[in-house]
Parts: sequence; structure tokens; C-alpha cells
Amino acid sequence: MADHYITLGVAREASADEIKRAYRKLARELHPDVNPDTTTHDKFKEVTEAYETLSDPQKRQRYDMGGGSSFGSAGFGFGDVMDAFFGGGGSRGPKPRVRRGQDALIRVEIDLHDAVFGVDHELQVDTAVGCEKCDATGRKAGTSTKTCEICRGRGEVQQVAKSFLGQVMTSRPCNSCQGYGSTIISPCVECAGDGRVRSRRTIDIHIPAGVETGSRLRLDGRGEVGPGGGPAGDLYVEMVVIPHPSIVREGDNLHLPFSIPMTAAALGATVEVETLDGMEEVDIKPGIQSGEQIILRGLGVGRLRQNGRGDFVVHVEVLTPSKLDAEQVELLRTLAQKRAEVMPAGEHEPLEHGFMSKIKDAFTR
Repeated sequence: MADHYITLGVAREASADEIKRAYRKLARELHPDVNPDTTTHDKFKEVTEAYETLSDPQKRQRYDMGGGSSFGSAGFGFGDVMDAFFGGGGSRGPKPRVRRGQDALIRVEIDLHDAVFGVDHELQVDTAVGCEKCDATGRKAGTSTKTCEICRGRGEVQQVAKSFLGQVMTSRPCNSCQGYGSTIISPCVECAGDGRVRSRRTIDIHIPAGVETGSRLRLDGRGEVGPGGGPAGDLYVEMVVIPHPSIVREGDNLHLPFSIPMTAAALGATVEVETLDGMEEVDIKPGIQSGEQIILRGLGVGRLRQNGRGDFVVHVEVLTPSKLDAEQVELLRTLAQKRAEVMPAGEHEPLEHGFMSKIKDAFTR
């Protein structure tokens, strides 16, 4: 919690009249009825809370003695005591206005074809860029910054409070200048003193072959420009690969289920299979079975940051006809009889070389 004296911008020895004047000045600037900016509402609450405490002699005395806490003044707890004794409360000095920007993450959807072969892509990115109106300084042209009167340019203020260990001194960032040690007298109207504005820009990237969902590309210095025109962070582009309606990826290989009629499986055939490289002729060997695979070498996924590609695997499924006319039924019966594969109609004795006779022979030998 912020120090009430710093919140009001007064010294710890300030009189009641000085505290009242400081509060009235801040209230006129921050009151919601006067300043509709929602970002100032929390600040107004802090100022009001500070005044309610310091304007009451008894509350102020308790606050100066530790704010009701056995470990120190308001906003001054056990951790602050430890900081003071073990180095955490040491001087840090003013923080710079020019700082590195944050990294940014954007997700891009691509289809399986682009993931396999790679693609050039154009990104539309909403991000922070340097303010051109003030040349990223955050100040109106011809103006400068002013040394903070509260911290005198140090960017921090010291507090002395009583604790169970005695009097302890620690440092805190100055609320008046937000720790910068100086204030901007006339902020730029375009960026409100931040030195940067939001803008949409276009970035051309190359997505390499072999990426998959979750893969990330890092673009150095293409993220948000930092406050005060500081160096930009990095931009990370995360891939989301849209599933293909029929082809499934597994590592560097692609898999496709492919159905063929029973006659083609028995007699063999040449069929056309749709791959991501286009239509490919595939030879079906006579007698192929369901579940067998036909591998097309080098038609799979491009290997990420390597040479070569995986394979394209065709998974064969033999279709058994479910609707036959009388002629087709008779033809199949004839074929079955010639191959001794089924019990002929009207027969009660197993065929001599049929499946059941082979099992019987195995048990009678």
C-alpha cells in the first residue's frame, strides 16, 4: 500500500492545513465528476483514503506508529523489515523512461498443404510503435522534463517507521513521479507521454515446411516498441494447422485410407490416389488384403530445417459388396465352388479340399 504522505505529496511533518490544501488540489484534478478518465478513479480513492487518515489526529498518530500493525507503518510489513536489514530496501535510483518493449504472440492458421511445403504469409499485427508526433520522447516539441520536487530526482523516497526491531528505514518508488525522478511538463497529446501509440502494420514472414500445431517462429525485434521509444521486443508466431478432411499427419508421414472393390483386390488394378502433390497412379497387386499398406516414398511432410520429406502411406480397405442381383450371386457361387471356399447349396458333405476338411484332417492325422 502506498505511503499516505507520498500520495498527498506532503512531508511527514506537514501541518493539518498543508494536508487539507494538498488534498483539495488533488481532489479537484481527480474527482470523477471533473475527470471522467477511469484510470484516475483508483488514484482518487487513494488520495481520499490518505486524507481521511492524516486529517484525523488520532488516526494519524496510529498511522505514524505503525498503522495498527505490530510490524511497522501503513504499507510497511514484515517483508519491508527484512528488506531493510538484508538489502532489499537499498537504493535503486530512478528508473529509465526508455525501456525495452514486451514480446508479442500471434497465432496463425494454415492448412496441411502449407505445413507440408511451407508458405510465405502476410500478417496484420496490432502493436505499439514509436509516436511520430513527439519522436517517441513523450513530450510536446520544445518542452522538457522537470526534476521531481518530492524525491528530488532520486525516483524513490525513504520511510522511517517503528517496528518490533526498532526504527527501520527503507526506500519506495516515488508516487509523484512514478519512480522516474522527473515529470513531463507538457505531455504529447498523441501518446499522452508514453512515447508510443497503437498501430496496425503488415509483416511478411516465411513459414518453413514441416511446422505443426504449436510450432513457434521468433521474429527478433518485431514485437512492441518499448516506452519512450525503447527497443522493440520479439514477435512469436504460433502455428495452428487445420486438419485435412481425409489425409492424416503423423510426424513426417502422411496417411490416407483408400477403399477398393473386392474384384480389384483379387485381380489387381491401377488406381489414382489424391496426394498433396496431386494425383498419383498406384498399382494394386492381385490378392491384396484389407489393412495392407502401399508406401509412396518422399511424398510426405517436408522435414523442418532439414532436407528431404517423409512418406505417403496408403491404407488399403477392401470393400465387400452388400447388394447383389441374382446373376452376380450365381457367379460368386460358381467362383466359390471352383475355389472350394463355401458349402454349395443343397450339399451336406464338406468339400474334399474345403476349409472345414482341412481343419478335420489336422485333427485326425
